Amino acid sequence: MTRKFIDLSVSLEEGIKSDPDFMLPKINYHHHNNTSDELMKFFPGLKKNDLPGGEGWAMETITVSTHNGTHMDAPYHYHSTMNNGERAITIDEVPLEWCFNPGVKLDLRSYDDGYVLTKNDMEYEFKKINYKLNPLDIVLINTSAGDRYGKDDFLSKGCGIGKDATIFLLDKGVRLTGTDAWSWDAPFVHTAKKYKDTKDASLIWEGHRAGMIKGYSHIEKLANLNSLPSHGFTISAFPFKIKNGSAGFVRVVAIFN
Repeated sequence: MTRKFIDLSVSLEEGIKSDPDFMLPKINYHHHNNTSDELMKFFPGLKKNDLPGGEGWAMETITVSTHNGTHMDAPYHYHSTMNNGERAITIDEVPLEWCFNPGVKLDLRSYDDGYVLTKNDMEYEFKKINYKLNPLDIVLINTSAGDRYGKDDFLSKGCGIGKDATIFLLDKGVRLTGTDAWSWDAPFVHTAKKYKDTKDASLIWEGHRAGMIKGYSHIEKLANLNSLPSHGFTISAFPFKIKNGSAGFVRVVAIFN
């Protein structure tokens, strides 16, 4: 059986606009020609000219947030509780059965930046692609942020998914979602304007906070969603285990048989 794989993850990279300034990653590259001394310490008597080309090894040291790059949020990220009062699970506790399932993609690029989708919008989008959700389907949203990753306007691009729209998915048995934007919610710059006018704090992070009612995870900063059909593929998205972590890095892949 021939299978096709599409990488839906971005590379961890410094020097681009991928996150707010306070949480940008830093990567220190250690090159072969600078590390021979490190290798020689393990083998007394070894000389640099004994090594092929006088080279040691390549390695990197990084300073990162668990929310840099393509990552999966645990319910614990959204609040200390989920399922109406239970302790929220951390990323090392996310059930593996959430992470390898049929995928469905919604093309939401036509929605304005900052727009918050409602339950009615979500129902309309699934009717548009003639798809009936099944429990544990993985729902991915393709927003206008998808082709702006690393650009100066990335953090302000894309629509968001509201609380009732998120709960609509969770009521259908969905437990893992994903977006190519910086957040599952609308960009903060747009929500801040609404909050300034209304002083309604329930507008802030409302899609995330849906996890307080029903625990779920979502993936942020996906890539290449425009290359996917609406359905007919499997998503593999197993997060890195960080003890008690709010998120974990994840290599997301779409698999076609």
